[in-house]
Amino acid sequence: MKTLVCVKRVVDYNVKIQVKADQSGVDVDNVKMSINPFDEIALEEAISQREKGVFKEVVVVTVGLSIAEDVLRKALAMGADKAILIQVDDLELLEPLLVAKILAKLQEEEGFDCVIMGKQAIDDDCNQTGQMLSGLLQWSQATFASKIEYGHGGFTVTREVDGGLETIFVKTPCVITTDLRLNTPRYIALPNILRAKTKPLIIRNVTDYGVDLVPKLETLKVENPPVRQPGKKYHDVQSFIKALDDDGVLR
Repeated sequence: MKTLVCVKRVVDYNVKIQVKADQSGVDVDNVKMSINPFDEIALEEAISQREKGVFKEVVVVTVGLSIAEDVLRKALAMGADKAILIQVDDLELLEPLLVAKILAKLQEEEGFDCVIMGKQAIDDDCNQTGQMLSGLLQWSQATFASKIEYGHGGFTVTREVDGGLETIFVKTPCVITTDLRLNTPRYIALPNILRAKTKPLIIRNVTDYGVDLVPKLETLKVENPPVRQPGKKYHDVQSFIKALDDDGVLR
């Protein structure tokens, strides 16, 4: 089987983000960028499944600016066989539905048996692209995967849900989104970094896919969360109940 792994270039999770002065977004100038952690887990799982003989080829793709080539090179160093960069000129275009439509077009060209991606990107936390792609392709889906096993023409997936864990079976072709507990991405050795430079990296333009590039969403403003208020101490229940009443909680 042939699988597609989708990755996104985001601000590194160790970086303390800063909001722009005009509140138009997050400042990414001179900030360390890396593969979205959930997507890195998805890539690790795809490579592990290939090593088990489930997948024959692992292709990694990202939709973004030309500088997103760096995360694809890292993905190739981790063990992906081929990388595809779909260039856009404006990151504001990267809405979940647009990305899902592009991936659906890519699937028509390449003919993948499975698409694996992180359940969400840590920059916007949308958690929508995988589900939208599944709907566009009319494929079965398994989201929030914490364990994946192949057999009988499909995958047995253990999912993270509010009530605990849920195990489902999905036949291929399918879309799988990964959670943090699925695995730990491997360490990249220097020889693999050098070997990645010889692996194919295909660059295409978003206009090649004939999708509507008009944004459907508008960011009004981005702001820091409110400062957390300090806790209060009450010496007796009556004082506590009165405070709740004064704050309108009991009304």
